Amino acid sequence: MCGITGAFAFNENGKAAFSNLDASIAALGLRGPDGNGSFVYDNVALGHTRLAILDTSEAANQPFYDATGRYTIIFNGEIYNFKEVKKELGEYTFRTTGDTEVLLYCYIKYGKECVNKLNGFFAFAVYDKEEKNLFIARDRMGIKPLLVYQDENKLLFASEMKALLAFGMPREIDRVSLWQYLQFNYIPAPNSIFKGVKKLLPGHYMMMKGEEATIEKYYEIPYEESPQKKEYETVKKELEDHLEASVQKRLISDVPLGAFLSGGIDSSVVVALASRHTQHLNTFSIGYKDEPLFDETGYAKLVADKFKTNHTVFSLTNDDLFANLHSVLDYIDEPFADSSALAVHILSMHTRKHVTVALSGDGADELFSGYNKHAAEFRSRYPSITELLVKLGTPLWKALPQSRNSKLGNLARQLSKFGEGMGLSADERYWQWASFYGQDDAKRLMKLQPDETEYLKRKSEILKYIKPNDFNSVLYTDLQMVLVNDMLVKVDSMSMANSLEVRVPFLDHNIVKYVMKLPVEYKIDRQARKRVLQDAFRNILPPELYHRPKHGFEVPLLKWFRSELKEMITSDLLESSYIKEQGVFNPNEVRGLLNRLYSNNPGDAATQVWNLIVFQNWYRKYID
Repeated sequence: MCGITGAFAFNENGKAAFSNLDASIAALGLRGPDGNGSFVYDNVALGHTRLAILDTSEAANQPFYDATGRYTIIFNGEIYNFKEVKKELGEYTFRTTGDTEVLLYCYIKYGKECVNKLNGFFAFAVYDKEEKNLFIARDRMGIKPLLVYQDENKLLFASEMKALLAFGMPREIDRVSLWQYLQFNYIPAPNSIFKGVKKLLPGHYMMMKGEEATIEKYYEIPYEESPQKKEYETVKKELEDHLEASVQKRLISDVPLGAFLSGGIDSSVVVALASRHTQHLNTFSIGYKDEPLFDETGYAKLVADKFKTNHTVFSLTNDDLFANLHSVLDYIDEPFADSSALAVHILSMHTRKHVTVALSGDGADELFSGYNKHAAEFRSRYPSITELLVKLGTPLWKALPQSRNSKLGNLARQLSKFGEGMGLSADERYWQWASFYGQDDAKRLMKLQPDETEYLKRKSEILKYIKPNDFNSVLYTDLQMVLVNDMLVKVDSMSMANSLEVRVPFLDHNIVKYVMKLPVEYKIDRQARKRVLQDAFRNILPPELYHRPKHGFEVPLLKWFRSELKEMITSDLLESSYIKEQGVFNPNEVRGLLNRLYSNNPGDAATQVWNLIVFQNWYRKYID
């Protein structure tokens, strides 16, 4: 796990960027605190920061060169099957025991086809001195990030936006990206907040030769509209075997390793399987003293006790959360307003004091249908009389006071959103339920008017797989929309802010392939979500995990906005004269949003204000 950055020059003007290589490397320091290095030759400059996981010796430092000196690699990630790949490369002599050298020789032997040999998560670049070309690639599921910028003089690439900005690239806001950010709290790939900066999509690689960039897709998530049914009991056993193999692969490490343990099914499955291959596995949970509704540490302890893990609980107060707020805001280098990033940051910070690698249960909700919105979508597609009555009552629900901070207010909010969604087409319903702010409301908030044609083009590209008669199409879209742009960004950025590597066994491409071929009824019905995953481990996990409500953690934003953060909102970041001078947002709409925030009927105003605060903090740091 590391940070990579580089510049590929088309001419002498492009080479001017090389002088900023050290600054770009420094921007990635937290991703790789164990060392850094650079390589400058002719038309290329490469930089690397290292978090040593496999072969921690200096011999494995990067940039890494082959024996002839012709090829140079910089690599972020882990290749779990590197020992098997190494056996295929028997004609080469290896100087190290890790995966970087194996990856380099795999590229030398197989060229761009090397990516199909790999099981792991990665973003890497290889430069060939003789051909003067540069090959860069990103893993199948998009677990590791890779950003690129190209103009008439050069190509820049990096693990994080702040490393690209260190090269001195232009900083013009992409207005359509801003519009989407206001809706989703993140910016869907391949676009970014800046014009000209793109995210290399998962399962893609790029070859640079001369001034020509060729981008190709090497992997697409398998998808079948009418999957072939297997016996349910057979699927349960096969799923357990696939997951155990995936977890076992991810236990390879030359540094201390552990696992996140929330007390939910997903992380508990990972811990149960890992404990078969590791005695006294280190496990870590966070509890919330001030928010008992969200505290699941009791369930986590049941799992830890059952599998005899070395368990540590970090018990937090709201003051602890607030104390880390600005650390999270400062690390964000592209607007990203998923407030649960705060909890991931704190968990990663405390976990890093004990281990360097942690396993997590991320990806299971998208694969197996685990979100509340999945249950809502299922019921909207196959409605009972109850759902039809909710739809009829939509005008009533919309008229009731709505708030996430009270049971009745939250129920009214959910009923209103569900009833409204039932009246939409499948693709428009997906778009609305993926959003935190309405499409038209978000546009009205902007003074910088976006290109609506481009917005609709991007929207159509995201929704192109949604089918009204196939629920799997929703999960397929979530894997490419929510997982890649929200969940994986959150885990990567917050773990890397603390120099912690997080591995995700559920996203092994073999498991993804297997699960995507399962029929919908094995994943969700009216009684259960993640049905086959839960049933496969029902005889292994503590029974208490199956008889409790699912609570996603929510940061107490509304409370902060009415107390500790009120001054920052009303007199600084969202103050009317500053909004007017800035020229990004409509002052009247911002004022209306704040009026709603401080009213008795705030609705989702706290989430929307947090979205603006994250943007404003980012704007101050990277634009102002």
